[in-house]
Amino acid sequence: MSLTAEAAGNVAHVLSEALPYIQRFGGKTIVIKYGGNAMVDERLKAGFARDVVLMKLVGINPVVVHGGGPQIGDLLKRLGKQTEFVQGMRVTDAETMDVVEMVLGGLVNKEIVNLINRHGGAAVGLTGKDGDLIRARKLSLTRSNPEAQASEIIDIGHVGEVESIDAAVVDMLVHGNFIPVVAPIGVGSDGHSYNINADLVAGKMAEVLKAEKLILLTNTQGLLDKNNNLLTGLTLDRVDELVADGTITGGMLPKIACALDAVKGGVNSAHIIDGRVPHAVLVELFTDQGIGTLIRRR
Repeated sequence: MSLTAEAAGNVAHVLSEALPYIQRFGGKTIVIKYGGNAMVDERLKAGFARDVVLMKLVGINPVVVHGGGPQIGDLLKRLGKQTEFVQGMRVTDAETMDVVEMVLGGLVNKEIVNLINRHGGAAVGLTGKDGDLIRARKLSLTRSNPEAQASEIIDIGHVGEVESIDAAVVDMLVHGNFIPVVAPIGVGSDGHSYNINADLVAGKMAEVLKAEKLILLTNTQGLLDKNNNLLTGLTLDRVDELVADGTITGGMLPKIACALDAVKGGVNSAHIIDGRVPHAVLVELFTDQGIGTLIRRR
């Protein structure tokens, strides 16, 4: 069935609007943190895979860093293991860490790799253990103890933060025309594995790779003001003001901190976008309006 003249015009407009962005980003690296609804809705999963394949085909180098918290929780529940959270972090003993590695480095990572490959890409799955990619250090949490009139350190087990990233293996894959898919598991100097927040890994990866953009997929429109209006085109100074006046609070604070660190570290821009929107990555990259919150240095 052929398109109507109006439909054909709309398609041509979309394609012509994308052209300057394809030219601008050709040869550049874009790090995408993949999580939220985009990882569990079958239609969105397929759309994301096609988006990543298209990016590679037009000369852009996507690097995917994924989460997997809900999948970890589901398997722990099936195994009858109780999950405890402290300040939003999963307490991860040695047994739980085995499950985390199995889910993130195995089930979730290989599902994403398989999906990208099924749509014509050439994806390769990694964890931070591969090629000494992610060096981790144990994350320490503190909380105030009124009785002791001091702070106490809370041990949450095998939860880490990024100490360093050696992106040689990722560079090799990118220049070999592959799409790296990274699970956020690092290795400490003690040889133990550590589960690391995927946003943090994506941000640090973008810095080390000198990426053009960092894109964080979320389950919200992006950053909203106090009247629930979407904020975009933000500078670092403006974001600092929004944190200070309480506009940015709660679960959005860690994502904003990750985006700020990446931009301060040399990434040209960071984007917090709604992964519930079909083809969200392409819309943000290749259209004039975009769909989320854009943060740049100035």
